[in-house]
Amino acid sequence: QVQLVESGGGLVQPGGSLRLSCAASGSILSINSMGWYRQAPGKQRELVAVIRSDDSTNFADSVEGRFTISRDNAKNTVYLQMDSLKPEDTAVYYCHAEIVGIPIEVTDYWGQGTQVTVSA
Repeated sequence: QVQLVESGGGLVQPGGSLRLSCAASGSILSINSMGWYRQAPGKQRELVAVIRSDDSTNFADSVEGRFTISRDNAKNTVYLQMDSLKPEDTAVYYCHAEIVGIPIEVTDYWGQGTQVTVSA
């Protein structure tokens, strides 16, 4: 079994920064991708950013140039650096990982979610 544990959410003023972390643990053979989704009240969950095993990345248009995604392979951890935050970034942020586990099979995992609130 695999667990994703998130940290780093909170309240920040517009223009401020936050860094989210997500650590994967358990029966992990390899990680195909790790990323972040978010869901605001009354809206569908949307992709924010993803980083793959080849280090390629994708970002939502709304965060391009403001958010950075990186990972520490030794720690099975992904980070989301969020700068120049806007009120519309307010949402619950969920970590996602596509993991090759033991026994060998590919499974999607989700974290429990962490609240990010951008408000003056």
